[in-house]
Amino acid sequence: MDAHDEHDEFPPPDTYAAAPVPREVPRKGRGAVANVQGRFERDQRERFDDGWAEAKGGGGDGNGNGDGDGNGNTPPRLVTQVSIERARSILTHNASPDIPFDTSLNPYRGCEHGCIYCFARPTHAYLDLSPGLDFESRLFAKTNAAERLRDTLARPSYRCETIALGVNTDAYQPIEREHRITRGVLEVLHECDHPVALITKSSLIERDIDLLAPMARKRLAVAALTITTLDAEMARTLEPRAATPSRRLRAIRTLSEAGIPVGVSVAPVIPFITEPDLERILEAAREAGAVYANYIVLRLPWEVQPLFEQWLQAHFPDRAERVMNRIRDMRGGKAYNADFATRMRGSGIWADLMRQRFYKAADKLGFRYDRYGLDTTLFRPPTVTKAPVRAPQAAADGAQGSLF
Repeated sequence: MDAHDEHDEFPPPDTYAAAPVPREVPRKGRGAVANVQGRFERDQRERFDDGWAEAKGGGGDGNGNGDGDGNGNTPPRLVTQVSIERARSILTHNASPDIPFDTSLNPYRGCEHGCIYCFARPTHAYLDLSPGLDFESRLFAKTNAAERLRDTLARPSYRCETIALGVNTDAYQPIEREHRITRGVLEVLHECDHPVALITKSSLIERDIDLLAPMARKRLAVAALTITTLDAEMARTLEPRAATPSRRLRAIRTLSEAGIPVGVSVAPVIPFITEPDLERILEAAREAGAVYANYIVLRLPWEVQPLFEQWLQAHFPDRAERVMNRIRDMRGGKAYNADFATRMRGSGIWADLMRQRFYKAADKLGFRYDRYGLDTTLFRPPTVTKAPVRAPQAAADGAQGSLF
């Protein structure tokens, strides 16, 4: 082997460094394009194109149908994995001045809905998992949530206040059909006449009308549906496993007709992506029976920023830079500003124009904005029955018990 052949077979290190990184390909039914690293990971990994992916090829028809990049390269499908978690405590408390509740309960960690913009994605980093694809495919179900809630409400020190259910991750995500943890939690709250506020993107909430309607008659229940866009194709890429926009509107109507006060959360508003739908969402929700409304501007904390930018490049490369520039305009030149005063609505001229658009449309339609007051005076602690402790037979007979 001469020097030329040896060089061709074993290229120098700088050749590897210059190799192109393969473009991430969206997966059907998933929001994140890839698994970005969590901020607590010590080891850093970089993708490297060694040529084998191209040599092997992939599925797809080469025309962009189904999964793939239009060149026949198809990423493997992800199977959702659910781990059982036995929670030691179940209620979470916050003192944030811009959040309209103090206490929340989340039956699940991670969310199969796969919304690319979800502010809760970074919480998966605490589990040594990626806020990207792991967040929507490696889930944790708190199967003892109802039991832990019952124990908490029975404590003499407990003071009743409205519990917000499913705020961090959706309490009605697809795995709730099988695990029914949210249903169990609502049964405890219903039994105790405890007030609850729910927010979801799922029509599965209709399943629990038998509990929520009688609670609503006592001013103990209120619900909200999040609607980001009315465009079904847009929603398919933004929030791939959530209910379609039209189905969420039907859920608003169903809840409203059952006597449950229901609102619409236009969140998040994404410049040049969902922002054009703002007024139309409010009109459609009001016509369906929503009585109050809210909006939140897109937030990009921690790992959500690179995930969202990957998503933009994959689905809207023609407007990706324009979108990010407008986001920075509303965040003081940054992709995100965590200041309590502005993190939900942004700041500057564009944020102010969005605020004016929202309130002008909402006022015209007769929406309410105030916190829907629920009654905390009806609460009665649940009955907790503990299994009796049985003494060893030897001790019961008066003899010395064995240690083993």
